[in-house]
Amino acid sequence: MAEPQKYLPRLDEDESESDGPLLDPRTEQEAERIAEALVFASAQPVSETYIASRLPGGTNVPRIMARLKAFYASRGVNLVQVADHWAFRTAADLSFVVQTDEQEVRKLSRAALEVLAIIAYHQPVTRAEIEDIRGVQTSKGTLDVLMEAGWVRFRGRRRTPGRPVTFGTTRDFLDHFGLEELRDLPGIEELKGAGLLSGRIPSNLHIPVPVGDDDLAENEDPITQLDLEELGLLTPKGEEAD
Repeated sequence: MAEPQKYLPRLDEDESESDGPLLDPRTEQEAERIAEALVFASAQPVSETYIASRLPGGTNVPRIMARLKAFYASRGVNLVQVADHWAFRTAADLSFVVQTDEQEVRKLSRAALEVLAIIAYHQPVTRAEIEDIRGVQTSKGTLDVLMEAGWVRFRGRRRTPGRPVTFGTTRDFLDHFGLEELRDLPGIEELKGAGLLSGRIPSNLHIPVPVGDDDLAENEDPITQLDLEELGLLTPKGEEAD
């Protein structure tokens, strides 16, 4: 990877991610180098919280990352934001160069694509709500495929009779599809034009406001160990796994 210039271009005041005191130039430059190295060395997106913990006190992390992002915008690799995490990714227009015949392409069935789209746009959503939107039953295997891919997760349990499990997307979902946040999802009309969500679309289907991984809706309870045991994701206490 090419060495960045000695000082990255400064953002105009109205372009800064957030206001904050500037460190002296030498310390600011060193903070940029450390942040760059932390992201480069990680195989997974790195959180701003972790980056901040490794930088000098008082460092304005959003401003540092915004400058690095601007510097790499025209390079062969781009610094991209995934929710509140950062990662280096091949520039979109050069992805064909690094593709190999050996790469495994994950292909989803039409049903899985529909379910994934409904979860992305309607989360938190229960299995019954997914089936109501699609107008057909959703097999457990379809949800299992999406969860094994790391794109869908259990969010919580709805505070309604039966306490159904709610589903939502993951940070890996955003990363895989090149999205910074859920607001970057294509519009409903684009999805319908692509043949997805081609059935009955509820009037309240919307692009949700992004929330943190641990944030729950007002009508959700967190997933507990007992819930995970009930869902078959953990071995009950006192029992040996097979």
